[in-house]
Amino acid sequence: MNGNEFGRLFRMTTYGESHGDAMGVTVSGCPAGVELSVEDVQAELDRRKPGQSMITTSRGEPDAVVVNSGVQDGYTTGTPIGMVVQNKDARSGKYEPYVTAPRPSHGDFTYSAKFGTRNWGGGGRSSARETVNWVAAGAVAKQVIEQSDYDIEVKAHVNQIGDVKAPEVTFDDLREHAEENDVRCAHPETAAEMQELIEEYQTEGDSIGGSIYFEAQGVPRGLGAPRFDSVSARLGQALMSVPAATAFEFGLGREAREWTGHDRNENWEFDESESEDPSGDEPRARGDPRPVGNKHGGIQGGITTGEPVYGELTLHAPTSIPKKQRTVDWETGEEKEIQVVGRHDPVLPPRGVPVVEAMLYVTILDFMLLGGRINPDRLDGQAGEYDTPYHPSSPDNE
Repeated sequence: MNGNEFGRLFRMTTYGESHGDAMGVTVSGCPAGVELSVEDVQAELDRRKPGQSMITTSRGEPDAVVVNSGVQDGYTTGTPIGMVVQNKDARSGKYEPYVTAPRPSHGDFTYSAKFGTRNWGGGGRSSARETVNWVAAGAVAKQVIEQSDYDIEVKAHVNQIGDVKAPEVTFDDLREHAEENDVRCAHPETAAEMQELIEEYQTEGDSIGGSIYFEAQGVPRGLGAPRFDSVSARLGQALMSVPAATAFEFGLGREAREWTGHDRNENWEFDESESEDPSGDEPRARGDPRPVGNKHGGIQGGITTGEPVYGELTLHAPTSIPKKQRTVDWETGEEKEIQVVGRHDPVLPPRGVPVVEAMLYVTILDFMLLGGRINPDRLDGQAGEYDTPYHPSSPDNE
């Protein structure tokens, strides 16, 4: 099986199945000299882990991460970072009826048809449990970016569940309110409506889809390359890889089909901000050209403009539901009525928020390294300097 690696310079390679022994990720291309602790990674994994509320799966996974390479004395060494999360609460027995009778709209049949076999417990490799690896890699990328000279911040929230849609919110709202409720919606009143709707479907033995709004502030201009390495193309690949993703959009997204060229086009003006240095905390300096508005979502010609990068990811309803459905058993030749019994989320976006944020951090950092904004070898950028504050001391000298 190919397709287990993402990134060009900052690369994550993942392994593991839902009910296997463990999930794991190797992060290559992380610069040396980044302060990184197990707690930094665990904090992000705790946001994604199951069993957080009544509207998530009750699977009792602590998702405790072990960092077993690439970090010494609290700093990254520039070598691959290996991270492992053990699976502690797998119950594969409930999946035995579906070994040769594929569940509706899952990857069961397609995996078997492609490989002639599959790990069937919990959906195996096709399970969203695999995103625990992505969040671990994203936590590393987040630390690199936060400790760099750039003030880049990524936030996301659930902006729609079923037909309940949140109004537009500010970035400060995302900071302050997205983690205040179980739905992870930054508009508290809408969050309450969403919660009620989710619980209705849960009571009926059904599930419901939704979407996640994301925004990245402080992304410098000039990242990305035309065509296949454009920021929009690579970001689309990253987010459309999220299990259950059915649509990715940025800027106006699908709404752009309703706009004329004149109305969508954004004139240029000279920036009148106070900043005189476009590096570091500010993506542009006073007197630089800047577009009037940001319908383009921070990307023009596949390259970042210095405006916030924003968009939306749609996730379909979870396919594992208790309602009766029909399938066929290719081993016995029978048609069957089945009920998928187990511990499953009735909705995906609330736990998908940290996954989306992680993939944004991974993608942005990869472009920052490719564009030379951050030194791929070492965060301090001091090429050839060996006597650094983060170099280990000799025990003989103590």
